[in-house]
Amino acid sequence: MKKFTISLRTCAYALLCTVFLSFSADGPVEEEVVYIQQKLYDHYNTGAKGGSIKKYELHITNTGFCRYKCFLNNGKIEYFSFNFLKYKDIDYAGTVESGSLILHTKGDDVIVQTYNDSKGGDIDSMATFMAIPLKNIEPEELSQLMEKFQQMSRKLHQ
Repeated sequence: MKKFTISLRTCAYALLCTVFLSFSADGPVEEEVVYIQQKLYDHYNTGAKGGSIKKYELHITNTGFCRYKCFLNNGKIEYFSFNFLKYKDIDYAGTVESGSLILHTKGDDVIVQTYNDSKGGDIDSMATFMAIPLKNIEPEELSQLMEKFQQMSRKLHQ
């Protein structure tokens, strides 16, 4: 009976370890998420919009969501979000020194929310693209970003 109890404990422990390890494993898009997040943070242009950006939050999640929240000096907050399942294409408007990364979706798939706007109050709408201000980004880095966006979208569709 003692051998049976030891064997049962060993099996239960192995099963428990397997369950915990399965939850700690990286998702299928982990590499792309880390790369995209780091590049966007490295090249984010806080001087955009006339230097009125107080702070920002930019998150790419393992489930494929891109969330961008911009806090302006006048108290206005702009929030954009979309899922990479709806990603279509990427453009860049500007120069190496300064420009906007424009992420296009298949339709009106970008959630746009504006808070504390003195002209219109709080506004909820949908859009076909999201623009992120960047600076000091080389064409090679833009090509790599485009490739990572496409890889992430493909992996999420699988």
